[in-house]
Amino acid sequence: MMHSVPKTMTAVLLTGHGGLEKLVYSRDVPVPAPAAGEVLIKVTACGMNNTDVWVREGAYGTEDDPSAVSTWRRHGNTLTFPRIQGTDTVGYIVAVGEGVDRARIGERVMVDFSIYNRDDDSLADIDYMGHGRDGGYAEYMALPAENAHVVATDLTDVELATFCCAYLTGERMLERARLAAGETVLVTGASGGVGSAIVQLARARGAVPIAVAGPGKEAAMLDIGAQAVVTRGQGDLAEAVEAASGGRPIDVVADLVGGPLFNDLLKILHPEGRYTTAGAIAGPVVQLDLRTMYLKQLELHGSSQGSRADFRRLVRYIEERKIRPLVGGVYPLSEFHRAQTDFMAKNFVGKLVVVPD
Repeated sequence: MMHSVPKTMTAVLLTGHGGLEKLVYSRDVPVPAPAAGEVLIKVTACGMNNTDVWVREGAYGTEDDPSAVSTWRRHGNTLTFPRIQGTDTVGYIVAVGEGVDRARIGERVMVDFSIYNRDDDSLADIDYMGHGRDGGYAEYMALPAENAHVVATDLTDVELATFCCAYLTGERMLERARLAAGETVLVTGASGGVGSAIVQLARARGAVPIAVAGPGKEAAMLDIGAQAVVTRGQGDLAEAVEAASGGRPIDVVADLVGGPLFNDLLKILHPEGRYTTAGAIAGPVVQLDLRTMYLKQLELHGSSQGSRADFRRLVRYIEERKIRPLVGGVYPLSEFHRAQTDFMAKNFVGKLVVVPD
């Protein structure tokens, strides 16, 4: 397939930390040229994530000051402005750099957005496209050829763009917590991108997911595989979870909410249970009674993104149809402000996806 690559493209540029005014829609951004070992893709869809919002807001704090304006990496900032965000990118290879087989031109690919910075499976120096280099909120994107993966599926481009960041994050959380077949996992924030991914990924492992979600989202959670649903904010959480689980012990808590729920979640875990988190939408600073942790022999895991092996499992799950896409809405790139406003309102299930105009 031959494709004429223009010199400029439309893209959304993050110009600094702040509000929506820091996201600028531009029609004259230079199209990147693929360097040696890279490919250029024509973007067809890109999913939206919480990380996009928090990086824009500079909401990650520092180890010394949780309220400080700071970006995603705690050690060695790689974010420069302007930056094109967007991690969950799908597109078609239209050009290749030196050393890449030209036969790859025409492939439809899902982008592994991780910048691993190491040859092993350690994530100690992890970065990502959309932060350390430009991502997919644009018409074109250049990336290392090894990060462009063909996925054997008949899903649409929009559907395929719902998986990567959320499902990779969820898979890593469950891998770190060693969730096994037959175990029960409590999933907070279950209607969001990562939460709905974890519900499905738990089922793919043969585990039993119990979802915590907002009012009106119970049916959607059951539809994607939750064994039972606890409606957030209605009554005592521990009692509601015990009723929903039928008295089954909670082996793992996969928490994306944090805030005031944190201590309740540790109380809900049975002895030797595992807590894993990759987000804190209700508040990152929590109170921890260390006695609960050590007297119950609990494990606490922090998690972000995923390894190459996690990504390969994700691709296999997609190809084997063990997980399915959840499209909460589709927006043209030119309506990016509206897309992000709707995203922050959280009145949807799954993922919002942006497509070129």
